[in-house]
Amino acid sequence: MAKNRICSLLGIRYPIIQAPMNWVSGAALTAAVSDAGAMGTLGPNAGADKINPDVEATGELMRRQIHKVRSLTDKPFAVNVTVGFGEDMKYSKKIVDVLVDEKVPVAIVSVGRPEVYTETLKKAGIKVLHAISTARHAQKAQEAGVDAVICEGFEAGGHKGFTELTTFALTPMVADAIDIPVITGGGIGDSRGVLAALALGADGIYMGSRFMVTQESESHDNVKQAVVHANDVCTVSVPKRFMLARDLQNAFTGKFKELQESGASSEQLIQYLEEHSPYQAQHLGDAANAEIHCGQAAGLIHDIPPAAKLIESIIADLKKRFAALEEQIRVFG
Repeated sequence: MAKNRICSLLGIRYPIIQAPMNWVSGAALTAAVSDAGAMGTLGPNAGADKINPDVEATGELMRRQIHKVRSLTDKPFAVNVTVGFGEDMKYSKKIVDVLVDEKVPVAIVSVGRPEVYTETLKKAGIKVLHAISTARHAQKAQEAGVDAVICEGFEAGGHKGFTELTTFALTPMVADAIDIPVITGGGIGDSRGVLAALALGADGIYMGSRFMVTQESESHDNVKQAVVHANDVCTVSVPKRFMLARDLQNAFTGKFKELQESGASSEQLIQYLEEHSPYQAQHLGDAANAEIHCGQAAGLIHDIPPAAKLIESIIADLKKRFAALEEQIRVFG
């Protein structure tokens, strides 16, 4: 049987990880992806129907989502821990406590330093995958003891650092810099991206936007339809205070750019972001005027399949693509 470091580490059939998406990846999508042989991931606000600042309520909602995933599948799954900064870390601390209590198999840790929670999670027997955006960050994550790193190229949707390394450049840099397994994402939406990532040195694949537009995704149908009908240059980077976000272009991104160019204050920009947050799009359906985190793979998405069918189609097409590639490279001798 063929061996793959990510499959062996996580106990999954296919080295495909569904990226966590804040309001989108709830129990239904997580379980569907895991049950199909890949690994599903619960997002930070999985199952939420409103923005709730209560720390205890946030933790208990995640606990219920974990229980729901386990009622739907017996396969391994992950939970996202967004470390955060300052006062906001109270939320991630609570989520970590819940993960330890519930003996969750895998944590995908992002938006923060790897040394914050790695030791606590690993002592509880939880595998730790840490999201990074440079080879130097990957080395620091390895030193902190994480089990694998997740490269997020500039093409990726959602929040990321200010570095502009693309998946094509970042993946081999990271693969050369560390010894632990490498998972890569950003711009991957079909079997061609999967094959390319593996050729670049990745052990596993990280996909968010493609899974956002599936039947089990909790993304509002207005958002799914907006992505399906988007083509070509349909996303844009939105610079924020501490990081960049890649969003689907709409009235929100146009207005935000206008505010920046007009010299709006930080307070005005923050207020605009809060009033047009992803919650307004993903949960309430305002796909035109609110923020939609989405990667450049949006231009490759033209349907809304069940998650299992999506995975099956990628695997089937991957074999055909690889066979065709073998024919093409024969010219090199």
